[in-house]
Amino acid sequence: MGARNPSDSKLSRNRASLVHKARYALTHPGRVPAHLRRTARDAWLRAKYRGDHIGYYRAVMASDAARSPEAAVGGRPSHDRWLAIGQMQFDYLMEHGLRPDDRMLEIGCGNLRAGRLFIDHLEPGHYYGIDISPDILVEAKRTVVRYGLQDKLPHLTIADDLTFDFLPENHFTVVHAHSVFSHSPLEVIDQCLENVGRVLAPGGFFDFTFDRTEGREHHVLREDFYYRTETLVDLAASHGLRARFMDDWERRPHGQSKIRVTHPAPDRAAAGGPEPEHSPV
Repeated sequence: MGARNPSDSKLSRNRASLVHKARYALTHPGRVPAHLRRTARDAWLRAKYRGDHIGYYRAVMASDAARSPEAAVGGRPSHDRWLAIGQMQFDYLMEHGLRPDDRMLEIGCGNLRAGRLFIDHLEPGHYYGIDISPDILVEAKRTVVRYGLQDKLPHLTIADDLTFDFLPENHFTVVHAHSVFSHSPLEVIDQCLENVGRVLAPGGFFDFTFDRTEGREHHVLREDFYYRTETLVDLAASHGLRARFMDDWERRPHGQSKIRVTHPAPDRAAAGGPEPEHSPV
């Protein structure tokens, strides 16, 4: 099974349109009260954090984490779902050759839904997780304790932007962002792609998921953003990075799509040889 058909109604749907909202309300009446609460919260937070999406979404995370730390990192508040999504991320990177000696940066590490598995697999000190939410990082520390991962010495750090200016050059062999760009306006994604190449080691890769649309790009309540694949591929290219759509991720039971970003290898490409990849990808 390859990429989903672009004609799929889900990929052409504009969730910001009034027609979609009306139809959704009629077919899912039980979800209307929750959506109205989110709408009220959105209005308040947009007024409070005008022009500051990081501050806005940090407040969203604080609100969601107070209700349920597991719901705050995506999905409904189900521990089984939390475990399954974390396992899915881990299994995928294992299939793509994640090694214990890899040095991993996880952007938006949350409460270590997948991070706990990465930390356990990697050598001590090789996992670095960052998040914009202090509330969720407190939950991440609790996850470290709950799963007995203290000896792995994971780094957990709050961040207020995606410049990575406090991290060393050419250091991380794997950079990972799951369900981060699905909540980010284009300027935040642009900042990440502008700077991630500096910290990405030669031969390493940066995987990120995103909510994909084949129709009009849009957002819902400044919390959920939908992008065309070519928009993000072209944005990566504008910063001198190579990006490709990961068809094999589409086989997973997950609603988002995935793109992998690497440094280009112009000399090998010019010679007609294969580009170096993170073995055995």
